[in-house]
Amino acid sequence: MKYKNISQGIFLERLHRFGALVEIDGVVEYVHVKNTGRCRELFIPGVKVYLEKSDNPERKTKYSLISVYKKEMLVNIDSQVPNQVVHEALLNGKISGFDDVCCLKREVTYGNSRFDIYYETESGSRGYIEVKGVTLDDSGTAMFPDAPTLRGKKHLIELADAKKAGFEAHVLFMIQYKPANVFTPNRVMDQAFADALTFAADSGVSIHAYDSVVTEDEITVGDSVQVRLV
Repeated sequence: MKYKNISQGIFLERLHRFGALVEIDGVVEYVHVKNTGRCRELFIPGVKVYLEKSDNPERKTKYSLISVYKKEMLVNIDSQVPNQVVHEALLNGKISGFDDVCCLKREVTYGNSRFDIYYETESGSRGYIEVKGVTLDDSGTAMFPDAPTLRGKKHLIELADAKKAGFEAHVLFMIQYKPANVFTPNRVMDQAFADALTFAADSGVSIHAYDSVVTEDEITVGDSVQVRLV
């Protein structure tokens, strides 16, 4: 997934979930933040960031914040991009275990949820993949979520139901940086989500984690990362 019209800036202040102040070429700009999570360990005044400039003259904000440096590590914070990146990786055979996929659809409803990806394989199986973007790093451990998520818990319960109904079911945590040594649910932040993830795994839902290769204007799927549920 490539971005266009990239600018470099210095992060100044997050004003609310969707907006922040960033200095770009000596000018303070009000920019759109493409992540409603807390990201408190990332949005630190003075850090270097990258932004995408919009080509829509009617937009209220000219720039969207897409990545942030955490020391030497560049973290993509665009919560809209993981689904697209994983979809591209599946098309290109970059996700292990999905070699014979012949049909992919995005944003498909099952029950009371809308899963990110529906697929069919040449061998006749059908399944759903829910993608979760991960930006929280704790000394090499990737963690999700960084804020409580009732919606995330619901997705896991629905995936377990889909598995029971005969579909294949997967949740893929796309870690939006590299490297990550291991992925684990953030029990301190959301015990209910962590319990639901364990329930889903016990119900036959496959749990995957991949890190990402992140540059100033691109993000692609990287390597498989170990998942630790407990």
